[in-house]
Amino acid sequence: MKKIHFIISFFVLTVLMGCASDNSDIDLDGIAAPENISALTTVTQDNSGKVTFLPKGEGATQYKVDFGDGSAVSEYISPGATVTHAYAEGVYTAKIIAMGLNGKTTEAAQQVVVSFKAPENLVVVVTNDLSVSKKLTVTASANYALFYDVYFGEAGKPDPISANNGESVSYTYQNAGVYTIRVVSKSAAVKTTEYTTEVTAKLVLNPTTSAPAPPNRQAGDVISIYSSKYTNVAGTVFYPNWGQSTTLTEFDLAGDKMLNYNNLNYQGIALADGVTIDVTGMEFFHMDVWTADLDKIETFLISKTNGEKPVAKNLTANAWTSIDIPISAFTSQNLTVADIFQLKLVGTPAGKNVYIDNIYFYKTAAQSVQLPLDFESASLTYAWGGFGDSGFGPIPVSVVTNPDKTGANVSNKVVKIEKTSGAQVWAGASLNLENTIDFTKGTTVKVTVWSPKVGADILYKMEVSTSPKDGNGNPTIFFEAHATTTTANAWQVLTFDLTTAPNFSTANKYDRVILFPDFGQMGTGSTYYFDDIKQSN
Repeated sequence: MKKIHFIISFFVLTVLMGCASDNSDIDLDGIAAPENISALTTVTQDNSGKVTFLPKGEGATQYKVDFGDGSAVSEYISPGATVTHAYAEGVYTAKIIAMGLNGKTTEAAQQVVVSFKAPENLVVVVTNDLSVSKKLTVTASANYALFYDVYFGEAGKPDPISANNGESVSYTYQNAGVYTIRVVSKSAAVKTTEYTTEVTAKLVLNPTTSAPAPPNRQAGDVISIYSSKYTNVAGTVFYPNWGQSTTLTEFDLAGDKMLNYNNLNYQGIALADGVTIDVTGMEFFHMDVWTADLDKIETFLISKTNGEKPVAKNLTANAWTSIDIPISAFTSQNLTVADIFQLKLVGTPAGKNVYIDNIYFYKTAAQSVQLPLDFESASLTYAWGGFGDSGFGPIPVSVVTNPDKTGANVSNKVVKIEKTSGAQVWAGASLNLENTIDFTKGTTVKVTVWSPKVGADILYKMEVSTSPKDGNGNPTIFFEAHATTTTANAWQVLTFDLTTAPNFSTANKYDRVILFPDFGQMGTGSTYYFDDIKQSN
């Protein structure tokens, strides 16, 4: 049997090589070892102790099982196949050994409980998935049990789903409703132990993820009504009580707040008394909407001089719909948009539930904070933020006049970062970009640097600001590249080859630049200057 399975693996390899082009090489060493290895272990209910292993894992082409009772290790078996072994009563630690295409192996321990007593003290926990509609998860555990079967009670689905004792199994129903679940806990004994309960498969009627994060923009390119990204127009009322039956709550999704309008027929949004906004200079109205059951939403802009006009947009159920309406869609209806003082939302059909975030007007920037960065624009705001002083607060950072117009840099404006006395070894400054970096323009970044000393480690970092955060609140998608100064008190150009940086990928939408002067060293009150951050090949 072993020889047969090796032949099968060789056949798979041959097929892969045959599919590759003449100019391609298959890097077998680069294939990772199998991962997430486990096995479903079931036992017959006849006091024979016959346990069946169904190995599972990622990247495995064959498995064998060390049964843990001193007997011989099994022959190799293919994915999806099983192997059966007879045990005496007892508790054993088996090993599942998974082999990948290149021969790399991964082992996983698996406890095997063989008892001729019926399971006792069965505990079953059933939970509704908070993210997926009509999905239930069952976890069952019992003394003496090895595994359990779950009958989920949906018509036409009579077969159970099995899981190891204490592990979980999930099932998604076709329709929401009440179902009878039967859990059968099994040991090696003839007798089994059962638990039956009624459960409700529920629709998920609220978003479980945030709306898409708005891009970084200059303050003059956006007028925000409701968004945590931008500065909002002060004093706006989101439930002015125009007599509508709609209700309003502010929904909090793990710290991300959004408007929740329930039983939506029509809903007003009113700016503060006496406040109007002129959106003639804007190009689009934006709003993100999540709903489980609303087909369409109409957005009205209301002018103080000539009334209101709507634009309707269809919505996608159980997902965020990002709406971008050209301002021309309102002005083409002869609406004056220089004195907008209210908005109105109308749902079709009426009486449904919506979640709304990121309500703002915006225009395409004439100039943007993006690579290359030379800090010469008088119209852009380069909003650098320092961090990491001795008390973990900000260190000073600003755009200033070039103090040393000589050598490699005679430009007018540069960035000044002061690594104050006692500043942390990781002190630095960050700048959000308004456009993500385009790596077709190069995967090397050059930065012109003025350092007060030779041998300063300059760390260049980029992040995807919207990526999931780690325990310290920092984005988890990033890369870091290092270069060392070789000149003191003069400008020099440092080169960072991004392709050598761990975790770097051209597929990532990096939108934040971070500079760390003299990385790894405590601050001594020194000043560093930076300029001309640009890509090259």
